[in-house]
Amino acid sequence: MVNRVVVGAHYGLKDWLAQRVTAGVMVAYTLLMAILLPLSAGGYEGWHALMSHPFIRFISFIFVLSLCYHAWVGIRDIWMDYVKPTAVRLTLHVLTLLALVGYAGWTIQILWGL
Repeated sequence: MVNRVVVGAHYGLKDWLAQRVTAGVMVAYTLLMAILLPLSAGGYEGWHALMSHPFIRFISFIFVLSLCYHAWVGIRDIWMDYVKPTAVRLTLHVLTLLALVGYAGWTIQILWGL
């Protein structure tokens, strides 16, 4: 006997769309920084001046949030596809989530010096 799990239409569409949107945000940020970095004065002073601008800090944080969510969707799918024992998979999900939240918190500390 086969137990079928009934799910609604568009299962997985949200994650697929999230991957594309976060990838687009990361590409846009990378291109913007590729343009702005050569225009800033060389060395530490130029980098510091660029990164101290509130708009650059904001878009850098948006980049890191996009990166973390993009990584979460991808790694979560890997754990769900290839790790069969439920307890091990749940442990890996929790550890991955804690690491990504920690990275986002570390980014806040770096960008805003909190």
